Amino acid sequence: MREQQVRFEELVLPHLDAAYRLARLLVKRHEDAQDIVQDAYIKAFKGFGGFRGGNAQAWILMIVRNTAYTWIKKHYTDSNLIPFDEAIHQLPTEESLSESSYEERSRQLREALARLPVEFREILVLRDIEGWSYKQLASALNVPLGTVMSRLNRARERLREEIAKVQHKEP
Repeated sequence: MREQQVRFEELVLPHLDAAYRLARLLVKRHEDAQDIVQDAYIKAFKGFGGFRGGNAQAWILMIVRNTAYTWIKKHYTDSNLIPFDEAIHQLPTEESLSESSYEERSRQLREALARLPVEFREILVLRDIEGWSYKQLASALNVPLGTVMSRLNRARERLREEIAKVQHKEP
């Protein structure tokens, strides 16, 4: 048992930050993401005997992904979702955005990402932030390679549109 725990710590714990980033982008709230990652790591530890080697990061992130989707289905109902309203949720147009400000650009990106459907946020995070290959994405998402490429293309295009809306405050 101790040997399995040491191996788990060596292979899976280094990916804790990536697990949190994925959970946070899927559910948006810090506290919820922490809960999801904790649940996912408990599931991973319990099922670690079934891990056959390979990419430990891909393995744990898929557990995080599945745990997050289960959490979303359980906690997000139509009654507790707040629809996005440009008039309410937008900064006044007279405030100009600084192109050189890293913090402002980061905020804009986070806001644009938050506007995307969860499937688009997920594929962008796994591919562009975590560096997964198309083959890994196809396997993990259980979709054909062509679907991965088209979904990623649509996600990137939609992200560009959302960033433009955030930057220019267009409806």
